[in-house]
Amino acid sequence: MTNGNGTPPEAAQAPQLNVLAQYTKDLSFENPNAPSSLQQQGQPPQINIQINVGANNLSEQEFEVTLTVEGKAETAGKVMFSFELAYAGVFRIVNVPKENLHPLVMIECPRLLFPFAREIIATAVRDGGFPPLMLDPVDFVGLYRQNMERQMAAQGGQTGQA
Repeated sequence: MTNGNGTPPEAAQAPQLNVLAQYTKDLSFENPNAPSSLQQQGQPPQINIQINVGANNLSEQEFEVTLTVEGKAETAGKVMFSFELAYAGVFRIVNVPKENLHPLVMIECPRLLFPFAREIIATAVRDGGFPPLMLDPVDFVGLYRQNMERQMAAQGGQTGQA
């Protein structure tokens, strides 16, 4: 069966994911012990990174997705630098089944934002007087699964107490 112009109906309704905008919502970089933190250190710093993803519905087909990356570098109990970046995008998603919408928003959208957030962080750290911090790639599928398991456990704990 065709839709009148020779293409099958499912081809006319292909899923679409469009990036409408990308922007820095918040950026903070701190170098609290400068200039002493800029001197050669005896050992490499311990770097801790946390990544979170949040999403808001702007309309039926548009979503704001925010990728939040926080990090801190410490050596000998002193903070060398710390940063926080909230990098967001507005995405239009059409012709995606409801059951696939949440994973798409929480996995694919942050995956598209990550390279830009990574560059902003590398530049901020470099401009703070340190070698650029090149974040490793993120497994957003694994992050999504962890968050879903945590939500399921929290819901199970709430219903188990009733």
